[in-house]
Amino acid sequence: MTRYIQNFKKFQPLLSELIARDIKVKYRKSVLGVLWTLLNPLFMMIVLSVVFSNLFKFDVEYFPVYLLSGQLIFNFYSEVTTTSMSAIIDNGPLIKKVYVPKYLFILARTFSSTINLLASFTALICVMVAMRVELHYTVLLVPIPLFFIVAFSLGVGLLLSAITVKFRDIMHLYSVFVTALMYLTPVIYPMSILPEWLKPIVLLNPITNILQMFRNVMMYNTLPSLSSIAIALIECGVMLVIGLYVFYKRQDSFILDI
Repeated sequence: MTRYIQNFKKFQPLLSELIARDIKVKYRKSVLGVLWTLLNPLFMMIVLSVVFSNLFKFDVEYFPVYLLSGQLIFNFYSEVTTTSMSAIIDNGPLIKKVYVPKYLFILARTFSSTINLLASFTALICVMVAMRVELHYTVLLVPIPLFFIVAFSLGVGLLLSAITVKFRDIMHLYSVFVTALMYLTPVIYPMSILPEWLKPIVLLNPITNILQMFRNVMMYNTLPSLSSIAIALIECGVMLVIGLYVFYKRQDSFILDI
């Protein structure tokens, strides 16, 4: 374990460079640059709020805040896993030339997305203030669900990046999976509108538990329950262990498969 920690410290400057590079590449030749991190969720919130609050008549107080909070959590998961999936392939030329701990590329994608997540969180706070949504003391506990979604997304990202090197079709199939997963996550709709047979299926989705925890501390002045924290710990722990195990087992064959 000490060897891995020392190795990580040795390559920490490279990790910082990879994070900066990912952010620069994403907003390269963009006039507004990183400001789009704030504007994108706001524009999507406005469009979806108009459509769903009027067309489907969702009876949710402060629906734009409800919607934006759901987007914040799910979009982060989608961004981390989608970008991590191609991280090893995109950095193939560098991996073939010099020794680099390959997990750094997944960490870089995750941390750069986390910076975007914090910017989107700032947008959420601005919307809450603009709509005069009361900010309770439970907002101070928001690092708990944010930690869980980062850990869970990192585990999935490690798993996907390892198997995508061998099976490239996953990159095409995953977009379909993410779309289906979004509809199985209460991002847009409230749980109350679901039929009873569908609720257990949606609750089995690990992102649902994290999202509900996030909304509880942000909007509803509700402390995370011990059961929801325990479930999130188990789900994130299992996903991280699986992701790390598969990544470790397959990393030696990356050079041959890239």
